[in-house]
Amino acid sequence: MLSKPFEKPISVWVGLGFPRQLNTVVDAYQFAQEWCGNSPEQKAAIRACKAALTGEIDAETARGVFVVFARKKDILMEDSSVPVTTAGPHAHHV
Repeated sequence: MLSKPFEKPISVWVGLGFPRQLNTVVDAYQFAQEWCGNSPEQKAAIRACKAALTGEIDAETARGVFVVFARKKDILMEDSSVPVTTAGPHAHHV
């Protein structure tokens, strides 16, 4: 059961808005296992990660299922997401 890396890491929000990067199937599997809840999307993400770890499906398929779970739970950092700063959009840095 080797950890399979994703072509592109998944970034999710955890805690009070802290980003966390998931680089491998194992990372995603552990995250989904530890997530509080029992939604169909979470169960699907766990099953997909298990299947990828045993070689039944590829890592990118598992990644896609995990992304659906993260998006449904509103914790997925989309590509356009950037960490919020206390400086407003018109702040001038000297």
